[in-house]
Amino acid sequence: MKIFLIRHGESMQNTRENFAIGLPDHKVYLSPKGIEQAQLLGHFLKDYVEMEQIDLSNATLWVSPYKRTRQTAEILNESLNISKVKEDITLIEQRYGLFSDKEISVIKAMYPDQFNYYDNYWRNDGKFYAKLPQGESPYDVALRTRIFLETIFRDSSDILFIVSHGTTIRTFIMNWFHYSPEWFNNEPNMENCSVRLINSENKVSTEQYIYGGPIKKLVK
Repeated sequence: MKIFLIRHGESMQNTRENFAIGLPDHKVYLSPKGIEQAQLLGHFLKDYVEMEQIDLSNATLWVSPYKRTRQTAEILNESLNISKVKEDITLIEQRYGLFSDKEISVIKAMYPDQFNYYDNYWRNDGKFYAKLPQGESPYDVALRTRIFLETIFRDSSDILFIVSHGTTIRTFIMNWFHYSPEWFNNEPNMENCSVRLINSENKVSTEQYIYGGPIKKLVK
């Protein structure tokens, strides 16, 4: 089995423009750069599967039903032409609840008690367990992706392309390899339109970036 894990292209939330627009997360769409990223990635993946002689006749393209992931998948598939496309609600992004679509300074001012409670978890190596008010923790997302694993094991395809979100993909990898919460806390998010490939043969799995990479932390 080969599993291509793909983060959506740059969105209006990534550019911070949605702080002014205020769209709910499932409606956030790709920026012009995000559209271009998805087009370039589609070309790369087409060349990659041809070079590796990967048969896509029975491949499945799994997609989060959020707008930015649907857009990314549609653009990619202009190059891949995968006929079996499926959506799954367990692939959506972590729900940020009251903290959605707001600058940190605004969140602190509007919800000081809720922010301090959340921040206490974060500062004490509890990022994985920290539940956002009226939203989810990465732990909650990990439970969702565990359910999705059961779904793909029932799929007849052994070539899977999964277009999803940063936190969701990290919890997928965490579940697949049985990594710890500490691994999640230390694992950086993927760049937009990056691809991580899981190769699983004879009960042995490996994982690597084949396009793009992790978001690099700024050094002060």
